[in-house]
Amino acid sequence: MKRMIPMIVLAALTVGMGSAFAQGGQKVGIINIQQAIAQSADGQKAATALQAKFTPKRNELEKMNGELTALQEQLRNQEKTLSDDARNKLMRQIDDKTRALNRANEDAQAEFQTAEQDAINEIGQKMMGVITEFAEKGGYSMVLDVSSPQTPVLYADQPSNITQAVIEAYNKAHAAPAAAAPAAAAPKPAAAPAAAPKP
Repeated sequence: MKRMIPMIVLAALTVGMGSAFAQGGQKVGIINIQQAIAQSADGQKAATALQAKFTPKRNELEKMNGELTALQEQLRNQEKTLSDDARNKLMRQIDDKTRALNRANEDAQAEFQTAEQDAINEIGQKMMGVITEFAEKGGYSMVLDVSSPQTPVLYADQPSNITQAVIEAYNKAHAAPAAAAPAAAAPKPAAAPAAAPKP
């Protein structure tokens, strides 16, 4: 999950950059927002869910590719012995399967990217709330996202990097509720007293 979060989120991270530098003495933090999203508990959970969801489609594409490869191999091996009609028929099959595979691959990629971006956007919006709270409590006047090569940050010391701290804060704030403890087993009824022996 390495795609960019929406530009509105990135813009929010750098709001007031010029005035903050102008004032001087401001506490500035840097964060790799893509890393924070991907390594958060929700990010890892989303990545696992995406892989599971699209595994059947990936298997289907691999099967289609295998069938196409087999036909291409058949054409190479039998090209000199096939009749013109058989050769033309085989070539049409190859063309049809190539188009079908390309179309299916494009559709699968588009569907995966949409699902991935939806997950990133959802986590990114929650991450923004955590960053804001973290910055306010930590006395940061500005937080810069350095996940993009275009970010104008040439140097920052390690204490300025709040990525890991934000990941931990996010996981704490959005931790899944603990499963309810199983109800205690009801006590077994006392065993009935043994019958007295007959005289």
